[in-house]
Amino acid sequence: MRRLGGFADRLARSVRVKLLALVLAPLLLGVPLLLGMVWSWGNEAYDRLMGFKISSDLVTAHEYFERVKSGVGRDLSALANSRALASALADTAPERLAQRLQSMALTDGLDFLHLLDRDGRLLAAAAGQPRLPAEWLGMPAVAAAMTGAALTSVEVVDASTLEAIDPALRRRAYLPLVPTEAAAPDRRSFEDRGMIIHAAAPVYDDARHLIGVLEGGVLLNGNLAIVDRINAIVYKEGSLPLGSLGTATLFLGDTRIATNVRLFEGQRALGTRVSRAVRDQVLGAGRDWLGTAFVVNEIYVSGYEPVTNGRDERVGMLYVGFLEAPLRHAKQLGMFALFATFLVLSLLGSVLSLRWARSVFKPIERMNAVIQRVEQGDSAARVGELASRDEIGRLAGEFDHLLDTLATKQEELRRWADELDRKVMARTAELAETNASLRQAQQQLVMSEKLAAIGELTAGVAHEINNPVAVIQGNLDVLREVLGPSAAPVREEIRLIHQQADRIRQIVTKLLQFARPGEFAGYVETVDVNAVVDDCLVLTRHNLDKRGIRVETRLDAHAGVEINRSELQQVLINLIVNAVQAMPAGGRLTLLSEVWLEQGLQLGTVIHVRDTGQGIAGEDLDRIFDPFFTTKRGSGTGLGLSISYTIVQRYGGRITVSSTPGAGSEFSVWLRSQPEYDDSPSAPGFEARWRRGRGGGDGGGQPLR
Repeated sequence: MRRLGGFADRLARSVRVKLLALVLAPLLLGVPLLLGMVWSWGNEAYDRLMGFKISSDLVTAHEYFERVKSGVGRDLSALANSRALASALADTAPERLAQRLQSMALTDGLDFLHLLDRDGRLLAAAAGQPRLPAEWLGMPAVAAAMTGAALTSVEVVDASTLEAIDPALRRRAYLPLVPTEAAAPDRRSFEDRGMIIHAAAPVYDDARHLIGVLEGGVLLNGNLAIVDRINAIVYKEGSLPLGSLGTATLFLGDTRIATNVRLFEGQRALGTRVSRAVRDQVLGAGRDWLGTAFVVNEIYVSGYEPVTNGRDERVGMLYVGFLEAPLRHAKQLGMFALFATFLVLSLLGSVLSLRWARSVFKPIERMNAVIQRVEQGDSAARVGELASRDEIGRLAGEFDHLLDTLATKQEELRRWADELDRKVMARTAELAETNASLRQAQQQLVMSEKLAAIGELTAGVAHEINNPVAVIQGNLDVLREVLGPSAAPVREEIRLIHQQADRIRQIVTKLLQFARPGEFAGYVETVDVNAVVDDCLVLTRHNLDKRGIRVETRLDAHAGVEINRSELQQVLINLIVNAVQAMPAGGRLTLLSEVWLEQGLQLGTVIHVRDTGQGIAGEDLDRIFDPFFTTKRGSGTGLGLSISYTIVQRYGGRITVSSTPGAGSEFSVWLRSQPEYDDSPSAPGFEARWRRGRGGGDGGGQPLR
């Protein structure tokens, strides 16, 4: 702990120690951490790759084995419905019927073939005179055929049943058990049961009456052709790199009855058994095994799946796998080569960094020595000339210049101290006069605040007067329409009322202009929005070309709107510039104009500005029109959209926005043909302000898509 504390103290006080620690830290800390991460990630990726490979291999083997099973059933069903079997049944001589069945069995590669009547009695067999046990009729395939349905399944039969079918099958099935490392204990010394692919199909006469059952099968014990074919399909030449070897196996229980796994000198590992861990997971729990496993005498990347019989009982396993050692050695060799490269590069980098570090801390040490001498009172101490011409060398020169300047300034400070005392007295008198001016400015500020309050009060009163005036004018119009010709006697009075109400409206407008002069600024004229859009594109063309942005326009609006042309141009340019900034890597800018229709009425024109940029986040969508809100970190005032909205709202219009993050945004400017200068909470512009969002607005037309 004492040594650690001493090192920490030196690290805090010495630039040399800091630079050495900075150089050696990547070697002592970063490289081991990086190598550990590479090792962990490499092993994880290797395991995932091996798991994916063996899972794919097991699926292929399963599909081929199922095709073999279905092929046996398909061939036997074809025999049951064939003319050859019908001809054999017509021949009443049992010897010739047996010969026909034997020929059929040889042709289709069946190890046994029996013809039973509808009651299950044996009519003929392809080989010998089998004595089928009574429980044979309970086999799933035979039982299904008795009901008129063909079925194929994998079944396990005992030695006595094999003997009853054909003694040759029992001899083929007999297999001595070979002691196997990691296998579960088993008192047996041999396996004499047989695993068969058993198929049965009903036989009908010409009138489609069930007259019997044709059943047969293939013995899988010692059937090397199937496993060799599976191995050839799954692990064809060139599918395994680095000299790895693929294998396939059929298990009866946990015993290999057909395999191309080798023990030694080319001898197949028939009679060896699977490990207890694999047996418990596959045969016990019914789950596939995917991973490395000890197979006979080597580690294989292995895949096991259970094989079930016609009663859905697990009776065996199907296995495929390949040697892991060549792949593991290649992985380790690649990892070691990568580690060696990392270490060599780190060592070379550290040596070079140490040499460069010396050129950094030597001038710093000289400057530190000068600082200590100056602290001790040697004001003439200087660093002097250095061989270094980099920033440190220039810093040392500037340090000497600073010391010279400091000495000069100290002398000047002494002279200025005396002069400062004289000026303090003069400034004290000036402050007294300034205090009097501040009191006068304060009084003027209070007066300005009072005038501002009067302006707000005037605006409120103007708005309150405007509402009843609008009601009076509206009711006068209704009165004129309702009375019709009957209004002739009072037409002049109605005109005078309407004239005086309009005079009130004009007075209110003047009051509003006094209270809010900015809202009535600008000369209003009838503007062609399509021409303004074209002008804005000309003004922003340099920004569009700089970003490589493609512009598309479709200007279908045909009516003008009353607005100040410069203010509309300001709004559109602001939206176009925002769209350009949202597409730093280029994109497409679409400008559209169309007629604003609501409930069949033409209210004005809608201009759409659509980009393919990064879009607006959902949490920001309701705040983009707020003053000073911006998503441009470090740039922008957050006033552009707020001012644009205020300009459009001033004329009774609105701006709406719809956006999908990552897919772009669309701003829509709704402009009335005849402006409505009303910013009360009931006005359309005010309501639109607080109901903006996807599709935008308060029931306005739909944006183009």
